[in-house]
Amino acid sequence: MRPIRLWLYGVAALIVLMVVVGGATRLTESGLSITEWKPVTGMLPPLSEAAWQAEFEKYKQIPQYQQINKGMSLAEFRTIFWWEWAHRLLGRLIGFAFLLPFLVFLWRGLIDRPLAWRLGGLFLLGGLQGAVGWWMVSSGLVNRTDVSQYRLAMHLTLACVILAATVATTLTIRPAGRAAGRAGEAPGEGLPWRLRATAALLVVAVLIQIFLGGLVAGLDAGLTFTTWPLMDGYFIPPVASLFVQHPAWRNLFENVLTVQFNHRMFAYTLWTLTLLHWLDARHHGGAVARRALLLLGLVTAQAMLGILTLVHQVPIDIALAHQLGATLVLIAATAHAVKLGLGMRAQPSPQPAAA
Repeated sequence: MRPIRLWLYGVAALIVLMVVVGGATRLTESGLSITEWKPVTGMLPPLSEAAWQAEFEKYKQIPQYQQINKGMSLAEFRTIFWWEWAHRLLGRLIGFAFLLPFLVFLWRGLIDRPLAWRLGGLFLLGGLQGAVGWWMVSSGLVNRTDVSQYRLAMHLTLACVILAATVATTLTIRPAGRAAGRAGEAPGEGLPWRLRATAALLVVAVLIQIFLGGLVAGLDAGLTFTTWPLMDGYFIPPVASLFVQHPAWRNLFENVLTVQFNHRMFAYTLWTLTLLHWLDARHHGGAVARRALLLLGLVTAQAMLGILTLVHQVPIDIALAHQLGATLVLIAATAHAVKLGLGMRAQPSPQPAAA
């Protein structure tokens, strides 16, 4: 049903906006400006000079202020406060934008039980995302001047998982007459299994790359090695430098050189997989080839934005374009995989319950 699809597309757009605003919050070092989690009362910003001063005093108690921003003025504090407040308010808005229409559609009998369970699962994931967000912020309030890169990467990746799930769910809702195209034909029928398998693999690969990007952001690794295609004078740095920490696994998450190197190498891998997928898809022509080519174009543009972000030392405009690009690549990959018949099969839109 069209209203349900439009509603879910609107929710997906809000999630994309949330990811971009979250990136701005990170880049402006604003994420620790609100030191408490108040899901209800926190919707209102400080409304008086005394309230602003009280929030500022709370911020003065954490290591970020004491070690980095000591001497900051109240006006400067307000700037970073507004970014974090807007990020949290947008999260609440997404919750309301999802829950209220969902309850209305459910009450009117426009959503059947299987779809209701999937949508209910999305809402629970959204609630979990809010909790993970506070879990991330709390890591930077004691003994640190920033948040844990582990938690930041998990927070970003979960947001993108929710985005992909929302898009996939939306695309499975079709009018009854269009549920399977021609009679007896399932989505993607007649295509080789490898094409559908690599489409699914690309969705997973994009999510992995987003997680690796979250680690880069959490460690400010993009500000450390700012040349391309070489980093620190090497295309592949010495193993001794990549695995200087012990135990070895910690380098994958805590060694700035290794974290950025992994993000670069996986970008090359993702681009190569996308290219090979398109070369396979173009033999089948039609919409399949066009979607694969679009995905290749988006991955290429995203890689170029990543390089520009790096060599220009993470300017906020290019960095946010790079973060937005990640969501567009994920949306395109998810839509392509779903339309090839992977994951959930397309189903008719539920009909209104009989009066």
